[in-house]
Amino acid sequence: MTMRIGVKLPHTGTAVPAASVAERARELERAGFDSLWVSDHVVQPEVIESRYPFAADGRATWPTDTPYVEALVSLAAAAAVTERVRLGTAALVLPQRNPVLLAKQVASIDALAGGRVALGVGAGWMREEFTALGMPFDGRGARMEEWITLLRECWTGRPAGRSTPHYDLPPGTIVLPTPAHAVPLYVGGHSPAALRRAARLGDGWLAQQAVPELDPDRLASEIATIRTTAAGTGRDPSSLYVALRLVASTGRAGEVARRITDLGRAGVDEIIVDVDPVDGDARADHDLLRDAAGAR
Repeated sequence: MTMRIGVKLPHTGTAVPAASVAERARELERAGFDSLWVSDHVVQPEVIESRYPFAADGRATWPTDTPYVEALVSLAAAAAVTERVRLGTAALVLPQRNPVLLAKQVASIDALAGGRVALGVGAGWMREEFTALGMPFDGRGARMEEWITLLRECWTGRPAGRSTPHYDLPPGTIVLPTPAHAVPLYVGGHSPAALRRAARLGDGWLAQQAVPELDPDRLASEIATIRTTAAGTGRDPSSLYVALRLVASTGRAGEVARRITDLGRAGVDEIIVDVDPVDGDARADHDLLRDAAGAR
């Protein structure tokens, strides 16, 4: 299978006004990319004390008052103006959201988009965000695993009732519309628990190239771990899809294509190129995107 190339839709920062998200979605589809993706933060504190897992020193350095158009709203805007590209989240913080409402939102967008949505989810890392949303940070891994199952049940339209420490759902609850297709659910994260979760519960794995020291060799090793674990649970390891978000904002034209090629050799099925700037001129990243588009 030819490796797919997607793009992180610019829905954050001041470089791209919120009103132009739909315009950028149209442009990126016309440019021939395979997919468009959004990231997720609902709120941010003035000072982030939680450890940021995608920096070697654990520090989040972006301005926390950066505008951040909500992920699913941005995805719906893209769905309304595109016809071909797949639409996904990379990644939605699952344990801080209501799973039944999320199932409804994703199914609705997928129905509107004609079956083009993929849901990438992660456990989250920012304790302050969970607190602001009234959700517990501790125990989020177990909650995430239960909610992955609950999402899929809701997408049948008639989920089974349940009463667990994490969620009560009355019997006879109906959740419609159902998605237009079986929404693939990609589990993100690089911790041992996240890799096991992807192997057991995911339709695929969502990796992040910004993780410190994630080179093609480590990536290939983690992919092998996931596939071996999946096989040990009786799953077909070859059925698991691997997507990777490549932070390319600091790269140069020419370097991005080389990095994509190297990561593809490690076993990645799809690269999501992230050139979303916090500030500055988003159009300055066109060279990087052209470079990425030529890397197939």
